[in-house]
Amino acid sequence: MKWNAWRKRLALPLLWSAGALIVLAAVFGRWMDWTIPASACYLAAFALSGVPILFRAVQALRFKTVSIELLVSIAAVGACAIGEFNESAMVAFLFQLGSFLEQKTMKKTRSAIKTLTELAPATAWRIVKNGENGAFETEEIDADEVEIGDVLLVKTGGKIASDGVVLKGEGYAAEASITGEPLAKHKAAGDFVYAGTLLDSGSLQMRAVKVGEDTTFAKIIALVEQAQDAKSPVERWIDRFAKYYTPAVILLAAAVLLLTRKIDTAITVLVLACPGALVIGAPIANVAGIGRGAQEGVLLKGGDSIHTFARTDTLVFDKTGTLTEGTPEVCVQKDYTAEPEKALALAAAAERVSDHPLAQAILRYAAEAPSYEAESAQTVRGCGMEAVVCTRRALVGNQRLMERHGIELPEQADREMEALQAEGASTVLIAVDGKIQMLLGISDRLKADAAENIARMKAMGVKNLLLLSGDNASAVAKVAAGLGIPDCRGELLPQDKLAVIRELQAQGRVVTFVGDGINDSPALAASDTGIAMGSGTDVAIDNSDVVLIRSDLESLARALNLARRTVRVLYENIALAVSTVALLLAGLFAGSVHMSAGMLIHEASILAVILNAMRLLIPSRKKKERKP
Repeated sequence: MKWNAWRKRLALPLLWSAGALIVLAAVFGRWMDWTIPASACYLAAFALSGVPILFRAVQALRFKTVSIELLVSIAAVGACAIGEFNESAMVAFLFQLGSFLEQKTMKKTRSAIKTLTELAPATAWRIVKNGENGAFETEEIDADEVEIGDVLLVKTGGKIASDGVVLKGEGYAAEASITGEPLAKHKAAGDFVYAGTLLDSGSLQMRAVKVGEDTTFAKIIALVEQAQDAKSPVERWIDRFAKYYTPAVILLAAAVLLLTRKIDTAITVLVLACPGALVIGAPIANVAGIGRGAQEGVLLKGGDSIHTFARTDTLVFDKTGTLTEGTPEVCVQKDYTAEPEKALALAAAAERVSDHPLAQAILRYAAEAPSYEAESAQTVRGCGMEAVVCTRRALVGNQRLMERHGIELPEQADREMEALQAEGASTVLIAVDGKIQMLLGISDRLKADAAENIARMKAMGVKNLLLLSGDNASAVAKVAAGLGIPDCRGELLPQDKLAVIRELQAQGRVVTFVGDGINDSPALAASDTGIAMGSGTDVAIDNSDVVLIRSDLESLARALNLARRTVRVLYENIALAVSTVALLLAGLFAGSVHMSAGMLIHEASILAVILNAMRLLIPSRKKKERKP
């Protein structure tokens, strides 16, 4: 470990020292005609830059891997053996310079992680009760010590240490690191706040809900780190290719030596055939794309996800929270009981354990109703909720849930439900002890940018668009028509959505599914690319390949564009690397390319693929100014 640490620490000084010796040797040899001092400088330069390469080659051989470093080592040592000290020094120096530039660029493209980790809060102010006098006071603790349920004080300019809910106070939180929104957002009692965000003004008391690795901020960092280590199919192919390529080049050089009897030509083959640009071209493109996405609030979970997402020809959307704002409101109440307030209160008690947007709408609507606690409650996926509240059996959900329990709708309820659905509203039935007691009509606004970005994705060549929802067919059809989505299906259970995804895949389509709820998890996992809105549930995010932190459709269009740009750059890099090696070898056998010039061109190709990948770090277009 000590040797490796010293090697890393001395790598840069040794590289620049070798470069200085090469310049000095050129001055001695060409301008002063001092042959022996020039040769000594070249040999010293070869030792300084060549020994680390030889060390890496030997390390690889210990693991039964024939590496690119072995090609360079054989070439450099061979050039030295035939008296071409200048060639051996130049080959080793240029290869080390290429490695240095590669490391610097990879560090640059990984800057998104560094930027994120620097935003991590270090400490927090916890509000505790003084055991002696019963008064409340604050204590400063490490952010890692915050526990679920702790009440924290956040002061102006302070970083929020955990995900949580505001209890008291108000202020403006800068959430760009989480949501990508440039403007600070007003926070007051009941609002959710994120770890890693900054309180620009005001003062808040909050209760910690998620801490440590469970916070949204920590998950973003973990996802980006995992993504940058994951490999695409092209990268895996290059890894397999490199295992056979290096031995093949050594055999080619041996054949050239046997045929031409020219050791310098054989050594030059080894130098020029090094696939450095090929090996670095694919991973650096993927890492740059992932880094750019992280800066724009788009988390791409690795090269494999990027490669598949870029080939999307079919986009399938969930409705609520994906194409709509996800904050529906109860707009109509129809009563079929003499105690509507009691029925609404029982329904609210059942819905408290659900995170579905419609459930949250009912809870907001029933805020003034009596508060009950359910003795038992369970979710019936795609149908609603079943609960026992105050010894009474409450059902809250769609018509399918009522049919499961043999509950018939009154004729009036049937008519009114059809009328609401025709207007595009979602409908929720409430039954107590086997009788229908209430019908709620719930509406949700379309996202402001939905139509524009659906049209944009069509223009990008996405051929097939489909809307799938558990909502009633009329409401789904109205949304689809308003957005220009040609195909839609409503009243689907999670397994129905899954069946549709598999049906599309059986037709040879590359399917991307976009959703945000627990009900979407099977479809997200089964689709070729699953995309979760950042405002969605943890289950949906964990089952996805791409996460849109800002939860808007502009991010979706930007993510697709970025994935396609990344794959395009990746293939450009491969083409550049392969053509450079082919042209250099052709020039060598034609007698027009020699070792040092060829090595210079070879390293220039590595720099070219690096610069090409770094284009991905530049935004493809300026973000639109948001209307106040």
